[in-house]
Amino acid sequence: MNLTNHDEFPVVVRLEDFDPRSGSRVERLLFNHRTWIIALCVLLTLGLGYQAMGLRLTAGYDKMLPASHPYIVNYLENRNQLAGLGNTLRIAVATKEGDLFNEHYLDTLRRINDEVFLWPEVERAYMKSLWTPAVRWTGVTEEGLDGGPVIPDDYDGSAQSLAQLRLNIERSGEIGSLVAGDYRSSIVVLPLQEQAGKPIDYQALAERLEQLRDKYQAEGVSLHITGFAKVVGDLIDGLRQVLLFFAVAIGICALVIYLYTRCWRSTLLVVLCSLVAVVWLLGLLPSLGYSLDPYSVLVPFLVFAIGMSHGAQKMNGIMQDIGRGTHRLVAARYTFRRLFLAGMTALLADAVGFAVLMVIDIPIIKDLAITASLGVAVLIFTNLVLLPILLSYTGVDRRAAQRSLRAETSEVRHPLWRLLDLFTARRHASWALVVGVLLAIVGFAFSLQLKIGDTGSGAPELRSESRYNRDNAFVVEHYAASSDIYVIMVRTPQYQCGAFNTLQAVDELEMRLRRLPGVESTQSLASLAKHANVGLNEGNLLWYEIPRSQDMLNAIITRAPRELFNQNCDLLTLYAYLKDHKADTLTQVVETFEAFNAEQDHAPVRFLSAAGNAGIEAATNIVVRKANMQMLILVYLAVSVLAFVTFRSWRAVVCAVLPLMLTSVLCEALMVWLDIGVKVSTLPVIALGVGIGVDYALYVMSVTLAGLRAGQSLSQAYYQALLFTGKVVILTGITLGVAVATWAFSPIKFQADMGILLAFMFVWNMLGALILLPALAHFLLRGPDKSLVG
Repeated sequence: MNLTNHDEFPVVVRLEDFDPRSGSRVERLLFNHRTWIIALCVLLTLGLGYQAMGLRLTAGYDKMLPASHPYIVNYLENRNQLAGLGNTLRIAVATKEGDLFNEHYLDTLRRINDEVFLWPEVERAYMKSLWTPAVRWTGVTEEGLDGGPVIPDDYDGSAQSLAQLRLNIERSGEIGSLVAGDYRSSIVVLPLQEQAGKPIDYQALAERLEQLRDKYQAEGVSLHITGFAKVVGDLIDGLRQVLLFFAVAIGICALVIYLYTRCWRSTLLVVLCSLVAVVWLLGLLPSLGYSLDPYSVLVPFLVFAIGMSHGAQKMNGIMQDIGRGTHRLVAARYTFRRLFLAGMTALLADAVGFAVLMVIDIPIIKDLAITASLGVAVLIFTNLVLLPILLSYTGVDRRAAQRSLRAETSEVRHPLWRLLDLFTARRHASWALVVGVLLAIVGFAFSLQLKIGDTGSGAPELRSESRYNRDNAFVVEHYAASSDIYVIMVRTPQYQCGAFNTLQAVDELEMRLRRLPGVESTQSLASLAKHANVGLNEGNLLWYEIPRSQDMLNAIITRAPRELFNQNCDLLTLYAYLKDHKADTLTQVVETFEAFNAEQDHAPVRFLSAAGNAGIEAATNIVVRKANMQMLILVYLAVSVLAFVTFRSWRAVVCAVLPLMLTSVLCEALMVWLDIGVKVSTLPVIALGVGIGVDYALYVMSVTLAGLRAGQSLSQAYYQALLFTGKVVILTGITLGVAVATWAFSPIKFQADMGILLAFMFVWNMLGALILLPALAHFLLRGPDKSLVG
């Protein structure tokens, strides 16, 4: 079909002169029953709009876990025996004057402890603070080993009690872990759990935490709160501003399209249909049992952006036909015929690109993939069907329609179109490809430095100056045992966790980990046994080794903290407290563990990695590293297959896909330059960029191929493509790029990162479709010889 052949699409001024039986069966079904289609869409919009009111913004800790990875399998198998090593909050309570050895501070800490103890999300058995009986001291006296709670039952706030408390803390081994080294703060550790399978309401929990902070900071202390639950709570709170950015983006898109068309009715319809798609998506999610989370909350805007891109193409086609004098209904049907296949293929490519994310075994990314695919599926109806039908009733402003034809009818080519058309000639095509190859080489060299995981400390999803990251910086500065904990589990036969050979192997691994620059300290039953052995031998450091006597080891174990081993004494835990959770730090720990584990004979003692927030993140990084390349291969394979089905030409597929690949390489280089790592929040960006970017190439190539197959030269065919779809590609590429670039001002760091990366991909995919595509076509699609087109 020739998309620009006016003989095939003659001007029909009167509707009576048009045969309603013409066109495909789908076209006749839709346009001959326009009223029913609109009525159905209105009912669906009202019904799904009502359903959207029940949509919840939630998050789940388990949704972040790559459940099939061996590390996570190990963690989940032993989860019930690990003392609060999953979803844990830490509240550092700091005194503003003096140290913690005063009655007022300790009374305030007790009241905080008692208040949070009653919260339903708290796993009380594993809660820790100076006021919990599980925090104990151990010492050597004339009678042997002795110990008890750090704050004894007879504490009364007197000077004598405070002096005893200081001594107990010094003998507890909690300095740098539960108590700051400067004695000015201590931590309340709150392991969290779901109640009867009901997910934690992180928004409500975060609000309670802020109320707790406000309440007690008025009493002379400061609270510094860290943990996954607080990060999610801050994200949900910050994402309320997404609505503001969404409104700004809608305003920018509507304004730019109006300035291009000078027609309010068509502009409003394009925006309306894109918003209808968003409403349908938000209504379908709760109907199907899904919800939005902080990582998928940006998907509705992407759906809106894709809808605006396709809607602008439909509006432009109808406007041009009306400008020639064609009746608005006929113009709508003509545009449906011309662009339905290209639009359907583009949206299918978008959907497949999003669906490819399903191969990543992280539930939160799978939910994002389902949400995005569902949104694109909705667009197939709202923007490919509903919009042309609505425009068939309203039409467009005739003056605006005539203005849109000036470039096509003018004998003088527009300077921009004349410039772009130069890339169909050998000289400029060659230079464009040379520059493209150089950019690919440089971009690939930079992309090799791309980090998998976080590149900064604290919560990378939030700004460095955010309240959470300032709280995290306080904890890192004042505590040797940081909140980034990598835990290795050691499985033994029952009652053999304290065997000498077992502890000796644990000690060897512990020493290797302690040598790493990213490890601040370690803790295990082996290191406890060495310290206790020194104490049992009058503090002589020559005895700093694991006792060989099993009776002595048993005596030490009976007084050891329960988080170091389980009730059956068949599971040991080795804690590595890391300086941060950066990609390099986690990689060093994983490599050290794997090298050590490879040396073990695995019988009867087995070393298992990993638990703790750092261990879980290490497993996530491993999955993301593998999925990153796998995802790109699959998304490009899917896009190539769909493009081939549409174009029936492998040369055309190469012309359309190679510019997308260049953009992906340059996007990874940009991530290196901006110090953005590939992680759960950024992994989908490239797939989303490819899915959306292929739209530009499909629209330009469809018209170009039609012209070549009709006997036009490449220059003629490409120039027609520029006039018919190319100018809308420029319009939407720049408009959407500017719209998402506003996200850079978001308080949510990962939204700002996504905005920058998507804006870059929108613009570069547009440039690739307008510059590299014709340059490649010069060497691969040299019409009018049709044999070279297929």
